[in-house]
Amino acid sequence: MGTDIRVHQVYAGRVLHGPGARTLVPDEIERLGSQRVLVVASPSSARTAQELAVALGERHAATFGHPAQHTPVEVTAEALDLAGQVRADALVAIGGGSAIGLSKALAIRTGMPQVAVPTTYAGSEATPVLGETADGVKTTRRDPALAPGTVVYDPELTLSMPRGLTLTSALNALAHAVEALWDTEASAATRAYAVESADGVLSALPVVLDHPADVVARGRLQEAAWLAGACLAQARMGLHHQLAHVLGGTYGLPHAELHALLLAHVMRFNLVAAPDAAARLARVAYGDPVLAVSALAARHDGPTTLGALGVPRTALREVAERVASDPYPNPRPVTVDAVEKLLLAAW
Repeated sequence: MGTDIRVHQVYAGRVLHGPGARTLVPDEIERLGSQRVLVVASPSSARTAQELAVALGERHAATFGHPAQHTPVEVTAEALDLAGQVRADALVAIGGGSAIGLSKALAIRTGMPQVAVPTTYAGSEATPVLGETADGVKTTRRDPALAPGTVVYDPELTLSMPRGLTLTSALNALAHAVEALWDTEASAATRAYAVESADGVLSALPVVLDHPADVVARGRLQEAAWLAGACLAQARMGLHHQLAHVLGGTYGLPHAELHALLLAHVMRFNLVAAPDAAARLARVAYGDPVLAVSALAARHDGPTTLGALGVPRTALREVAERVASDPYPNPRPVTVDAVEKLLLAAW
């Protein structure tokens, strides 16, 4: 094969999208032929998980209700033990990235099929990517077997999301699209997904923040998150995700808030070296995309700086050294001094 030929993997799967789509989960389990379902649910999704357990009837084997951020391996071991005890043969994940990440970790260890029911806009349900944490170090793996076979997007499940999580989760999705746009090896299809995803976030997120009951706008955000996840599935992650992985894994920081506060800083750093990405983002932002993302991030009522999240100022140099020692693919050279300067601005 010539060195200029690239292979782009598209992940097959079923996507159910629309108000009330969650009621079709039992039909998906029946289609899979599964008899013993382990439900993995975030605490905030406990009511939905209970409703699903009732709907599944005898096919509901158990519910594991305390997944953790960054998928710590000790929590996975606990859930794996429960899955063995109840002889589970399928997984349904309900919640944000923590629940879906744990489901992926269980699936890759057992081969069980997954149905993902995301309640946030993280987009990880559309990816073959899993980040796991052991001893404070987060490592990322990519495997087609990690991608859920069915994803159920029900905008009604996002109505109870706190305003802050709505904002930070949507910006987390946007980060996937942005990084795909400056990946020089991304396909034309991936770039198209990224532009449509960015347009969806930038146009629908302000509507949802101002009108939380707008199910149509929430559905648009879910579509944007789906496409952002598809970008992450097919493109290489760069400096933004590397910073989030190092900081999040080391300090146990909230995933969505971390992505949200870092994104504009990394965009400011990278877009000068990625003119095509800058032009595409400027079109959907109707101006400077860095300013547009900064303005959205500033609407968060919670922490908007690394300092406010609890990262010590004295740790920034060490983080920069770790990142620069083994950088992810990035349009601009990653040096210790440059990364430290970026982190200081975010701090």
